Amino acid sequence: MLYQFLLNFVDTFSFLNVFKYLTFRTGLSFFTSLIIVLIIGGPFIKFFSNQKIFNPIRDDGPQDHVIKKIGTPTMGGVIILLGLIISVLLWADLTNIYILFCLYIVTSFGLLGAYDDYQKIKINSSTGISSKLKIFLQIFLAMFGLIILTYFVNYEEFKNLYFPFFKNLIINLGWFFIPFSIFVIVGSSNAVNLTDGLDGLATVPVILVAGCFAFISYVTGNIVFSEYLQIIYIEGTGEISIFCGAIIGACLGFLWFNAPPAKIFMGDTGSLSLGGSLGAVGIITKHEIVLAITGGLFVLEALSVMVQVISFKLTGKRIFKMAPIHHHFEKKGWPESTVVVRFWIISIILAMIGLATLKLR
Repeated sequence: MLYQFLLNFVDTFSFLNVFKYLTFRTGLSFFTSLIIVLIIGGPFIKFFSNQKIFNPIRDDGPQDHVIKKIGTPTMGGVIILLGLIISVLLWADLTNIYILFCLYIVTSFGLLGAYDDYQKIKINSSTGISSKLKIFLQIFLAMFGLIILTYFVNYEEFKNLYFPFFKNLIINLGWFFIPFSIFVIVGSSNAVNLTDGLDGLATVPVILVAGCFAFISYVTGNIVFSEYLQIIYIEGTGEISIFCGAIIGACLGFLWFNAPPAKIFMGDTGSLSLGGSLGAVGIITKHEIVLAITGGLFVLEALSVMVQVISFKLTGKRIFKMAPIHHHFEKKGWPESTVVVRFWIISIILAMIGLATLKLR
């Protein structure tokens, strides 16, 4: 809104031309969301504590984990979303369909996550709404947004699936594009949700993936850079770098309060919305495979749960001491800080590999 307002005065004040640069507005988006979260974080934590909005803890987890986490406020995702959404509304081009799609995903999935958090607090349980209902609502929300998106964009362009390392390997998904995109958004949303089990564990990988896609969306939306890197050019996707900048700033500000020992958890309000947003960005930029690489830690966490469930149902035996896999290492005696930092290191390596795919074609 502020960006579009300032454009009206560009002819009068030439220095306002700087707001036309995506890099400048991405920086503003980053700092705006960061400052907002840092300012409102403390008062929100105090309010949530006074209202006893505490995070229900799984009683089957490591005993030390259970003791430490009891009494910690949840629904910190509200703080993240406020910083993120306000920043995007201020500095992004709100006539851009990709920005509107991302805002829809982050808001709708955030509201779903907030409802889930509310149910957990209401009945004092770590389960919340049923898994089937949650998945159904996620699929519905993603499908509705994708149908609207494909109505306004070049649908033929979005049908293709591009593979890193192979510049000529392109698969036309046809009608399967919609189910595949739903899988990416819902899968990404739940993968981040599963990862959010230790102080700061999900926050830093989200920052790293958003940072990678801030760059990817910029070069994808720039015809010169996209031709040089031999990647698909999609007009208008550069604006998504502003959305990614807002994610980075909001999550970095939240990490100030979420760093061990955490003063607040993001809850499903934050994890579902952030995960869904990353999935949406991956689809818009047509780098879904790169999303799986840069967000490999989220994939690992989700796979560990799937393998655990399948193994127990088929054989009656568990492969891991506890799933998701970060709890497995806790059960093995790793301190929480060790698990978190080592998983961060893995995320950094995967982010670097993901960025390398842009050139290695």
